[in-house]
Parts: sequence; C-alpha cells; structure tokens
Amino acid sequence: MQKTAVVCVTNDLSTDQRVHKTCMTLQKCGYWVIETGRLLPDSLPLERPYFTLRRKLWFRKGPQFYAEFNIRLFLYLMTKNVDLIFSNDLDTLPAAYLAAKLRNIRLIYDTHEYFTETPELAHRPLVQSIWKKIEDRIFPKLKDIITVNDSIAKLYSEKYNKTIHVSRNIPPTYSPAHLKTRKDLGLPENKHILILQGTGINVQRGAEEAVLAMQYLENAVLLIVGSGDVFPKLKALTEENSLQNKIIFKAKMPFEELRQYTMNSDLGLAIDKDTNLNYRFSLPNKLFDYIHSGIPVLSSGLVELKQIIDKYDIGFYIQNHDPKHIATVIENAFSDQTRYNIVKQNTAKAKEELCWEKEEKVLISVINQQ
Repeated sequence: MQKTAVVCVTNDLSTDQRVHKTCMTLQKCGYWVIETGRLLPDSLPLERPYFTLRRKLWFRKGPQFYAEFNIRLFLYLMTKNVDLIFSNDLDTLPAAYLAAKLRNIRLIYDTHEYFTETPELAHRPLVQSIWKKIEDRIFPKLKDIITVNDSIAKLYSEKYNKTIHVSRNIPPTYSPAHLKTRKDLGLPENKHILILQGTGINVQRGAEEAVLAMQYLENAVLLIVGSGDVFPKLKALTEENSLQNKIIFKAKMPFEELRQYTMNSDLGLAIDKDTNLNYRFSLPNKLFDYIHSGIPVLSSGLVELKQIIDKYDIGFYIQNHDPKHIATVIENAFSDQTRYNIVKQNTAKAKEELCWEKEEKVLISVINQQ
C-alpha cells in the first residue's frame, strides 16, 4: 500500500517553490503527497500533480493565527491516515511534532531560515522568547532535520548538537517553451531593467534604498515583483519622490510567469542587510532565480551570497546601502560592457552546477532513511 506524506506550511502554497520541490521529491520517493496550508483572499489558483489543502482561517496574523493554525493542523494530522509528516519552519512544528509523537509517525523538519532571529521577532523580545522556548523544547528531540545553507546548519548544530542536512533552495533546470519579449510583458525596450523579486520583500532587505537609488539613475527602471510587508512603504516612497516612471510593481505570480520577467531583466538585486543573524546567514532564493535566468547579481555581500558570487564571478557588490552609492555601482556595472558580459556569461556555468537535479539528492537520502 502506498505511503502518505503530509507536508505542512503556514503560507498559501502558491509561490513556495521549495515546498513544491519537496512534494515532487516525495512523490519520486513513492509517497502519496498532501500539501496543506492556508487560503488567503489574494491566493493564486493552484494546479499541482499532488493533493493540496488550503484552509480559510479566522485569523491572518499574530498569536491568534498561529494558535488557530496549529490547533487545526494538529486535529487534521491526528485523524488522517499518514506515514510521514514533513514540517516546514518553526511555525508548523508544534502541531507536527505533537501529532508525530502521539501517533508514532516519522517527522522530517525543514527549517528555511534561522527563525527565532528574523527581524520580525528580533525587535519583539516577548514574542521572540515564546518561539525560542518552543524551539528549545522540540528541536533537541528531532531526528531528521534539514536547512537551506551551511551557515544556518552550523548555527543549529552548535546550539543543539544535532546533525543538520543541507539542501539549498535551488530551482530545477527550466527554460520556457517560448520566451516573451519585453514588449509582450509591457516592459521598456530601451532601458536597463533591474529586478527585485520574492514573496518576502520585507523590512531590512534593501528594497527602500533600491527605490530611492532610482532618483540617480536615468537609463534604468526598477521592476519589483512579489509581496512583502514593505510593499506599502515602497509605493509611498515611489510617489513621494515622483518615481512612477522609473519603478514598476507587479504582484506575486506563478513561477513560470515570473521567470519570463526575470529573463528579460539585466541585473538582479539581492541587497539584504546584515542587521540580524537570520539575514546575515541567509541564502535568498532570488539569487538562484537570477542565476537560472542568466542575469548578473547586485549583492550586499552577505556570507552565503558572497561564497557563490565569488566562486562563479557572477555579480557586483555594494559596500553600503546609501542610495547614491547603490546607483553608482549600478552605473559602473553597465558602463563597463566588457566586464558586464563576462559576468553574465559566467551565470551559465553556475546554472549548470547549481540545479535542483543535483541538490535534491540530499533530500532524497533523508527521505529514504529508515
């Protein structure tokens, strides 16, 4: 009889490529897969080759949301015929761990970030202390743990003396059957296009400074695609500084559609700030999306970003987040066309080596462990 795996996330499933790849890998390993999350008013429609369950919740944020989500997830896991629970991030772990323990079901935990040190928690000591207590209570009891890069794995390993497997969030090899033109996408054809993308465009990721840098750039537009808590501020900054003709906002969209915009861009922005441990050791998904789209990267030089950018020589660095400085680095990147072309060409080798087909071997080995 085919085994069943329930994959748990608190988002709406639609743009989480890491969890989608996890579900596909679980299928490859012989599991019937159920991915469960929540349904939001702006959730995109889903077409997945596995079963998905999105719940409407009474609460959308805060302690009420996390409590409601975990209670409902726990009840579901206690009544469902399931052989493996795959918990993504600390906010799904309480329900997943308790259900797995009570039912003697195998649990795999995938932590996508250093959760307790995110900026959303770092400045809220009471809330942060609650999540730390939850993590401290459960983490030492976990057996199968995965995370997204070596730096975060080292932090967790040193703190809890556990073996942490690393599976980076690298996209699969993909080329659209038909690449749309800039005209097709409504993008300017005679300007450099800078792109900042992601579903977590939040505070301290350099987005505000990127917007303000456009005041000093004449032959470029900034394309911001995705979602995040800083979007209202970005739009306000755009209006306050009369930058409507230089900045284009696009809502979150399916992966295949987003790739069309990224491949039509000239420079991908990954300028997160070193303001907390989570960002300091992060490896943003957008880095790999830029690589697979064949565009150079503008980076703030965070540890994990720098390792990849330096190894393949695929980007340029800012030294600080002053908008004028950011604009100068961008201008210099485009003015030296010979150097720019070399960096752009180098993304091909990076793409060949950094692909999910190679990276998922780690995940397969963890899933197949008994």
